[in-house]
Amino acid sequence: MKCLILGGAGFIGSHLAEALLAEGHQVRIFDRPNLALPAELLADPRIEWHEGDFLNVDDLARVVPGNDVIFHLVSATLPKSSNDNPAYDVETNVIGTLRLLDIARTGGVKRVVFASSGGTVYGLPHTLPISESHSTEPLVSYGITKLAIEKFLHMYHALHGLDYCVLRLANPYGERQRVGAAQGAVAVFLHRAWHGETIHIWGDGSVVRDYIYIKDAIRAFVKTLSYHGEQRVFNIGSGQGLSLNQVLAGIEALLGRPVAVNYEHGRKFDVPANVLDIARARDLLGWQPSVNFNDGLAFTLAELQKTE
Repeated sequence: MKCLILGGAGFIGSHLAEALLAEGHQVRIFDRPNLALPAELLADPRIEWHEGDFLNVDDLARVVPGNDVIFHLVSATLPKSSNDNPAYDVETNVIGTLRLLDIARTGGVKRVVFASSGGTVYGLPHTLPISESHSTEPLVSYGITKLAIEKFLHMYHALHGLDYCVLRLANPYGERQRVGAAQGAVAVFLHRAWHGETIHIWGDGSVVRDYIYIKDAIRAFVKTLSYHGEQRVFNIGSGQGLSLNQVLAGIEALLGRPVAVNYEHGRKFDVPANVLDIARARDLLGWQPSVNFNDGLAFTLAELQKTE
């Protein structure tokens, strides 16, 4: 298939590009200019690279038409900062996606696969693990815009026949995750611990999250290419929860030494626990994770050591 990855130079996108190439698909990548691109992909002649602005209709019109599948990984905001300017969150993510969908529906695109947020769209959980039928009451603008995009995808499918699939991702981690970003606790913690720096945690470390190894998550994206069922929204996680303190314990065990930690005031939008029910993805996509957290942590550290 002809596959376009919007945000293909990033953490998730670069791994997805490798996986699609390995399956024999054609890969076109669109991302912002002046990014530090992964060397493994930059030198691959099979990849068609395009730079541009996701909010620029002309830029999208250059790359969208003619693709069979679009993987929409772009987000201009983060959960941590999205509440600071919800209007910007909507303008960049929702409005930008609507322009994308208009071009896709007239440009021969068959399906859009959207990376949503299993960690934010549900809000405060009533039951654990959280299934796709759980109520959606996000506490951050980031989750609200992700949910809005899911609804617009459904609308464009119902009215225009544009097929779609939504993957509500847990917290992906692994090789190439940016250690200087404001998102991605595992990579940030591991990098700081490896360098003997203090790790900063919001709250007392009891917050529980679902962490999914990146290559497991990517296999779910690839599975959507051959899926033709009625359900279109899938949780993608490990199905197990770890507190931040347990993540720290795993890092200490891997390094063989204690790490310095500074606990700070908790944040109002951090729900106490988020663990995803992945039964639907297992039963309908034929997908399930295969890498446990400790092994994934070791793989991440090995890559970190190799690149520094």
